[in-house]
Amino acid sequence: MPQLIWFRNDLRIHDNTALHAALQAGPSIAVFTPSPQQWLLHDDAPSKIDFLLRNLAELQKSLAGLNVPLLIRPTESWQEAPEVIAQLCHAFKIDAVHVNTEYGIHESQRDAAVGAHLVDQGVLFHSHLDQLLFKPGSILTQSGTYFKVFSQFKKACYKSLYDAVPAIIRTPQAQAPLAITSDPVPCSVAGFHAIAPERQTLWPAGEQVAQQRLKAFTDAAIHGYLERRDFPAQAGTSQLSAYLVAGVLSIRQCLHAALSANQGEFASGQQGVVTWINELLWREFYTHILVGYPRVSRHRAFKPETEALAWRNSEKDLLAWQQGRTGFPIIDAAMRQLLATGWMHNRLRMIVAMFLTKNLLIDWRAGERFLMQHLIDGSLAANNGGWQWSASTGTDSVPYFRIFNPVSQSKRFDPNGDFIRHWLPELKHLNAKEIHQPKLLTGLFGTADYPKPIVDLSSSRVRAINAFKDLSLAAE
Repeated sequence: MPQLIWFRNDLRIHDNTALHAALQAGPSIAVFTPSPQQWLLHDDAPSKIDFLLRNLAELQKSLAGLNVPLLIRPTESWQEAPEVIAQLCHAFKIDAVHVNTEYGIHESQRDAAVGAHLVDQGVLFHSHLDQLLFKPGSILTQSGTYFKVFSQFKKACYKSLYDAVPAIIRTPQAQAPLAITSDPVPCSVAGFHAIAPERQTLWPAGEQVAQQRLKAFTDAAIHGYLERRDFPAQAGTSQLSAYLVAGVLSIRQCLHAALSANQGEFASGQQGVVTWINELLWREFYTHILVGYPRVSRHRAFKPETEALAWRNSEKDLLAWQQGRTGFPIIDAAMRQLLATGWMHNRLRMIVAMFLTKNLLIDWRAGERFLMQHLIDGSLAANNGGWQWSASTGTDSVPYFRIFNPVSQSKRFDPNGDFIRHWLPELKHLNAKEIHQPKLLTGLFGTADYPKPIVDLSSSRVRAINAFKDLSLAAE
């Protein structure tokens, strides 16, 4: 019977659960539904949408090799999805629709609405586990609740992985050609500005590129991942996150590549490999949090008691942070990297988030939204989880007095100032000691074109701690 594969953030033909299931069941066509108003509502970045569309064009070429036509059915928002998918099913006499499950609250509501609408037409709706290693609800505490602490979640994941590693799904064989012509893939959509070609070259599209990057990382760089991952001037991270978010790579492919580099070990052997596997499990953890505690999908704090925190409302300070003009070089270099490339090093994401929420005491939601609006790898689960961890409103088990000192972090993770000099050319003349605190320089050796610090680190740290203390006292 005719099948429909509805692609979303799973733009690959290899190790694709829904695609494999559909082609096993019968002759299949594929559809993608661009939804610009929904993407704007979710604060998706122009670079993320550009990357999605470029990968969609590559996916169409790959599907052509399987004789699977790809149709494009635009919808302004996901509220239109039930009717659009139903019309497609009626037109092509579709027996069943296959999707890979997505986990945000709007995504879940969309799929539930589509499934319910299709039932009335006698069309089956199959939702497959694909974005995660473990189905949410399968990794629980002994009391049957979702884990709130990563270390405990990781331990449970390891136990399950020792029992069985999720297998990579076989790439389907080509089906017989269908008398259906694919639609042109749009290169842009309304509401999202064009991305410069030189910026696109930083993130080439397609499964082949993604697989090449994964292989290059796991063949060599992964072994030094533990030692190098926190140094932004070094190529110590995988930089695969954008491919994972768009679904050009699968989590299973990444896990199997890591295990292959470590003789099949999860928690022993090469510590760089183990550390990277743990990073994959962090992504898993934050998605399980999204399902188990849906309030975080609604811009609410994971720790409800922190909703009463007395955040500062300072548009001036927020703008300085957004523009990379805070007077703290490591903060400003990180923000300028984001604005120029659509990506930010993971260590720097923690540093800039903690500076905004602790030193400036500005609501984490303002920072979460700004990064989401600029990140090519913007993911609700990972971005929200990281921001709430830094703001002490989330799953971090360490108390609120964990506050990174940006100067200390700068000296530790960019000791020679190479990363700072790259993104702050106005400071390139400073030596390795001076570049972390240019405010200490005066006279001819000063930096007139670089701003003074917008906040005192010591007093702002005390202010943040007192704000959390007041919150605790009010709750008693």
